[in-house]
Amino acid sequence: MWRWNCVICCGLLILALSMCSDRIESEPKITVVETEISLDHIDAPKRLSEFDMFDLPLSDMSPKAGVELYTLNSSLFSDYAYKKRFIHLPEGTAMTYHGTEAFDFPEGSYIFKFFYYPHDFNKPDGDKTIMETRVLIKQNDDWIALPYVWNEDQTDAELSITGEDIPVAWVDESGEKQELVYETPNMNDCKSCHEYDKKLIPIGPTARHLNKLTHINGQDQNQLEYLRTIGWITGMPAIEDCPDIANWEDPESGTLDARARAYLDINCGYCHHPSGPAKNSALHLHAYVDKPAALGIGKTPIAAGRGSGGKKYDIEPGNADASIMVYRMASDEPGVMMPEIGRKLIHSEGVDLIAAWIDGMQ
Repeated sequence: MWRWNCVICCGLLILALSMCSDRIESEPKITVVETEISLDHIDAPKRLSEFDMFDLPLSDMSPKAGVELYTLNSSLFSDYAYKKRFIHLPEGTAMTYHGTEAFDFPEGSYIFKFFYYPHDFNKPDGDKTIMETRVLIKQNDDWIALPYVWNEDQTDAELSITGEDIPVAWVDESGEKQELVYETPNMNDCKSCHEYDKKLIPIGPTARHLNKLTHINGQDQNQLEYLRTIGWITGMPAIEDCPDIANWEDPESGTLDARARAYLDINCGYCHHPSGPAKNSALHLHAYVDKPAALGIGKTPIAAGRGSGGKKYDIEPGNADASIMVYRMASDEPGVMMPEIGRKLIHSEGVDLIAAWIDGMQ
């Protein structure tokens, strides 16, 4: 509870100082969260093991029958953490296909996402530290987001509605040791990314992110086709009529434009769209959008405040250094950096990709 009290006190202090200021400037909004989070209306286990969806030891992340591993064409950056994602549908049910938005899931569905660091990034299947497992539960025709924090013994994870700070260390691909205090989200933080028309929705399970060739049951096959074959998707058109998206990390998966758009889609589009938490920015960063102004090209910011860095346009074609988008991506300063939550580190590879994309614009 002390963590929530600190958040409230800081929020009230900043609000008081801003009221005394004679500057007329659009600063980032301060959202004061609730002091308490109630689980009275939620039917959820206290521990991850109580879902009974994974074989023991849980740290192997080995799903039981009725739970399917899925992967995405492009993945959200989370301070270089690795992730594994799983879906469970109640027996005899299926997701309903949508072309651009997240699939409709049946009541009683679960989505699990494990966040972990291999001790050595050059040995990703070796020893690891799992920090958290985020669980989305479909109950009463609504999604509930719950964070489960792993214990030090790596035997189980416990529901932690207020989040925790976890020191982690790893060796990166170049052999350098890295350290970070990893911050797990609280339940209110989950709303910041998963909100759509004031309701929670999944982000990854969309046609464009799941439409990919992957290794399933010992053979390479299209992931969407596989899910349709096992009866988990209804209303899906022919695979050639389903949208897809590039892998922003793989230069062979698409052009620079396609990879940059894929990066913005998964890292920014969940907020920056007409029904998202950042809809007042007038940016719409999903990959299927083709309006330059919606992408920020030649567009002046609506309410960036000091987050603009004194720059005039969200994207100034041919000049990444003069573009607000790159400036905010390359910052780790609260009130300036984008995304606002979910990272502490600057994603240098992502910054380089978007800068190269903007510099190449005519």
